Amino acid sequence: MRDLVEFGMGRTARRTYELEDISIVPSRRTRSSKNVSTAWQIDAYRFEAPILNHPTDAIGSPAAVIALGRLGALGVLNGEGLWARHTDVDAKLAELIEVADTDPDPRAAVRFLQKLHSAPVQPELLAAAVAQVREAGVTTAVRVSPQHAPELTPALLAAGMEILVVHGTIISAEHVTLVDRNGDGTELEPLNLKTFISDLDIPVIAGGVHDHRTALHLMRTGAAGVIVGYGSAEGATTTNEVLGIGVPMATAIADAAAARRDYLDETGGRYVHVIADGDLHTSGEIAKAIACGADAVSLGTLLAAAEESPGRGWYWPSAAAHPDTPRGALLQVAEATDRSSLERVLNGPSDDPDGLLNLIGALRRSMAKAGYADLKEFQKVGLSVRG
Repeated sequence: MRDLVEFGMGRTARRTYELEDISIVPSRRTRSSKNVSTAWQIDAYRFEAPILNHPTDAIGSPAAVIALGRLGALGVLNGEGLWARHTDVDAKLAELIEVADTDPDPRAAVRFLQKLHSAPVQPELLAAAVAQVREAGVTTAVRVSPQHAPELTPALLAAGMEILVVHGTIISAEHVTLVDRNGDGTELEPLNLKTFISDLDIPVIAGGVHDHRTALHLMRTGAAGVIVGYGSAEGATTTNEVLGIGVPMATAIADAAAARRDYLDETGGRYVHVIADGDLHTSGEIAKAIACGADAVSLGTLLAAAEESPGRGWYWPSAAAHPDTPRGALLQVAEATDRSSLERVLNGPSDDPDGLLNLIGALRRSMAKAGYADLKEFQKVGLSVRG
């Protein structure tokens, strides 16, 4: 039975939980972390680390995406980001960071980011960025918004995209947007996400969602993976402040995992991957997200501290650049002298006692201490809720 709380006459709300509210309960058996697998597979693509990057330019340059892929994770390029709009992105990012670092008004950096994103997407630049990732020999994944998915996807497929990520702050299977099919403004029709996905020959990951019903509906569109959350990060994401919408990640992940089980029964065995995206600031929270039912996690601030990340220690979510309703700000997560290599962030070694380095090593150790050999087994681990 759901835990409902009455907060006024005739008005109730469900009690929900963040990742920080729960803890993993070890079992009677432990094992060596060397005998633990963190591999996962979506469609025909296998990855040794259950890691994606939140699709923001702060951590998702073509070079950073390639570096993630070579370390066994899945890098996601933002198909509507700066690399699709400007030829001199490094210089533009340097200007942005200068504004963030020197202007006392945090809105100044957001305004500059909006200005950078006001430049139109140039198909040839986007194709070149995708081709750069593809030619490096890593799995090529690209994020587009639901509004621009129909117009951008054909060019992305031609450039060699292998996994499409349809990503927004909050989307659903019934997303309604007007699509100009002719390009001349004469024939407009709503985007049918189910039809759109069924017409593609590559796996599609879609999100974010935050409840059981929406996750189940999105799974029914044929998506291979569903993103839970919207990349929330304290100090960087302001969706709750701007829209009044918040996603308690422990509950949201567990609800999506329940939807996955229901869909598995409904279809006779079709498994849809759940990807957690938000409030993942330490290795322990990565372990807890998977324990709640996620198959993989999409990281933001943890990857922003890597030397390969183009934001140079600064992080902002993809929604921060929205032209009229930004839902994020620039957050400095690491000084220039405190940044570590991406290899060290993911695989160590670590001298950090707070769970900011050796993320995969810590996940392996958590799984080993609880006695589980792979990610799907670890989703069955016992959990406790703090009083």
